[in-house]
Amino acid sequence: MRRWERAACGLLGLGLGANGLFMLGAPFIWYEAVPGVVKTGPFNGHFVRDIGAAYLVCAFALAAVAWRPPKAWPALLAAAGFLVLHAGVHLFDTVCGRSSLGDLARDLPGVFLPALAASLLVWRAAGEA
Repeated sequence: MRRWERAACGLLGLGLGANGLFMLGAPFIWYEAVPGVVKTGPFNGHFVRDIGAAYLVCAFALAAVAWRPPKAWPALLAAAGFLVLHAGVHLFDTVCGRSSLGDLARDLPGVFLPALAASLLVWRAAGEA
């Protein structure tokens, strides 16, 4: 894994980790602060913290890959799996009419780009394994 790929894993992990900690530590503030979240339904602190925990696991997986790529790259696959499935849920909601194309566009930087970045990193890492 090249240096830039390791750096990308580290940066993506930092972003996901910050979001996960925010979700775990201040779920109601997170719920109100992130654009569009309040439109998804009433606040459920347990649910927000559950997803925050998943983001934190992804962050640790990406940090492990940034630190020891040859040994930890399967952790990248697991992190990408969650991120892609999460993006798939957002896409499904749009296709089914539960959210709009505007919502999908709003979710591009925070949901779809991390999933795409992690998927590309998996593809690159798998080619070297």
